[in-house]
Amino acid sequence: MLRIVLSFCRLVQLCTYVKQLGKFKIILEGKSYAAVARHYGINESSVRYIKKDEKNIRTTAAVNFNTNAKRVVTVPSAADKVPSAFNASKGWFEKFKKRFGLKNVCLHGEMASADTAEAEAFVNNKFKAIIEEGGYKPEQVFNMDETALFWKRMPSRTFIMQEEAKAPGFKVHKDRLTLAMCGNAAGFMIKPGLIYRSKNPRALKNKNKDDLPVYWMYNAKAWMTKALNLDWFKNCFIPEVKCYLRGKGLDFKVLLLLDNAGGHGNDLAYDGVQIEFLPPNTTSLIQPMDQGVIRAFKALYTRNTLQHLVDAMDSDQDFSLKDYWRGYTIALCLQNIQRAIQEMKTETLKACWKKLWLEAVQNATGGSLDEVHQSAVETAVNLAKQIGGDGFNDMSPDDINALIDGDAQPLTDAELAEMTKPQSDDEREEGEEDTRDEEEGLTLGRLATMVRMATELKRVAEEWDPLMSRSLQTQLKKKQKLNPFYQFSFLKKFYEKT
Repeated sequence: MLRIVLSFCRLVQLCTYVKQLGKFKIILEGKSYAAVARHYGINESSVRYIKKDEKNIRTTAAVNFNTNAKRVVTVPSAADKVPSAFNASKGWFEKFKKRFGLKNVCLHGEMASADTAEAEAFVNNKFKAIIEEGGYKPEQVFNMDETALFWKRMPSRTFIMQEEAKAPGFKVHKDRLTLAMCGNAAGFMIKPGLIYRSKNPRALKNKNKDDLPVYWMYNAKAWMTKALNLDWFKNCFIPEVKCYLRGKGLDFKVLLLLDNAGGHGNDLAYDGVQIEFLPPNTTSLIQPMDQGVIRAFKALYTRNTLQHLVDAMDSDQDFSLKDYWRGYTIALCLQNIQRAIQEMKTETLKACWKKLWLEAVQNATGGSLDEVHQSAVETAVNLAKQIGGDGFNDMSPDDINALIDGDAQPLTDAELAEMTKPQSDDEREEGEEDTRDEEEGLTLGRLATMVRMATELKRVAEEWDPLMSRSLQTQLKKKQKLNPFYQFSFLKKFYEKT
């Protein structure tokens, strides 16, 4: 991209010199400065300046005009110096791109090597035959695809990322997880699978893994393997889909579409489930999860992360952005993942099946995934400006999109080596759960502490809030939310006494 910009800059500069030489010709023909200015639509003072600087301009732009060619050729000079490195501010570069209509183009999935003919043949022949023979309904046809997520990364120009890059040790902005996202042609998504590098992160201590908003898996590289794919299939996909179809009153008859990624095993099997692999190099064209679902999800995740940061700023007068980001754990990441998934509307998700199964989504009325993505990016930019500071004040949609699309780039050899090298003692101590004996869960003592805190909050609200109706309304809502804990405390006391 930079090479193209530099070439374009030289072309624009060359054209400028050619125009100025044309002005010299008219001046030499006896035209007045005012006439030349009117001819070129510029100020008379500009013409006088060009005439005054004639010598330097002619020296700089020695050109040969080839009457048979459609380009201007520069004549090399022995006195030419080696061009210096081109440096431009972000503001200059953004204005340059806008002026000449230049844009970054990022190809997602396998777009660069997509096999259009193979994709059309699969859609029109094989897939259609599978649906007709199996009698599948949209609720029974699923697709799963994985994506990487650098869950603790901000745009590279923000001072948070720049300071972290200078610090020694493990770079948390390179901490990567893999999400297995799976949904059907009716717009329903099951609980996503998540692969992380640690089995028991300290932030999830005392948390029931079965009650997380994701299906938790782990390995040192945090990516999908055939063993983890089988684990996800048997212990996440099958139970989730059985529960969903039972609620819909439908038979457990399922078609699962997968791509040919190396981590997808060909030994997946279960009674009532048909596995079908998409043709190679067609996922960017017809795989539903690759038609904007994942990209829109990442935009929502980024926006939710920034929203959580802004909320923390508003609620703490002594807020420190560095301290907050240091305390942004995998537990908070899971909350933002859950919110992003919940915000993906059914009708919008159905639309991603249009290229593969048009008949199933002809009546879809929801907004497009591009609209979801664009709205999330615009909100993220506005939230960044509320945060303030270097890299946040002047954040643009391009910065957010670069962050989102960066997750799709293949890892370098250096990044792979850093991910797979053994952890130091400090990193292991920071990331892993402390397994020493300690009370876990909601003990009677902890429940009593929660009740005391709730009572104190009620007292403070009544004393400080001048509007009694508002404080009473708040107390009622909090009581409703805390009611399950009161009931659990009562039952726990009862069973411990007996």
